[in-house]
Amino acid sequence: MRLLVFFDLPMVTKAEKRAYVQFRRFLLNDGYDMIQWSVYGRILNGRDAETKHLARLVESLPPEGSIRCMTVTEKQYAGMRLLVGLPLFQEKKVAASQMLLF
Repeated sequence: MRLLVFFDLPMVTKAEKRAYVQFRRFLLNDGYDMIQWSVYGRILNGRDAETKHLARLVESLPPEGSIRCMTVTEKQYAGMRLLVGLPLFQEKKVAASQMLLF
């Protein structure tokens, strides 16, 4: 399974920019990979991991903006089509079937 996070955060004031940077750092430190601008995703190992990471996400939400998340299966994620551009390095390097989850 994969947890996808979509966000649109304001970056007008210094405090809003700081909140954006802190939220983005949280995502990267928590194992999310950037799929495209403001869209991040991570691999989950079952429903228990989904519950855990959703709770961690809720704890780290910035005060303003729009943040959405969606859980998809690996089969659904693999069916995603890239219409314009090239696959990211992470997408070329390691497929979900090649990863070992402990």
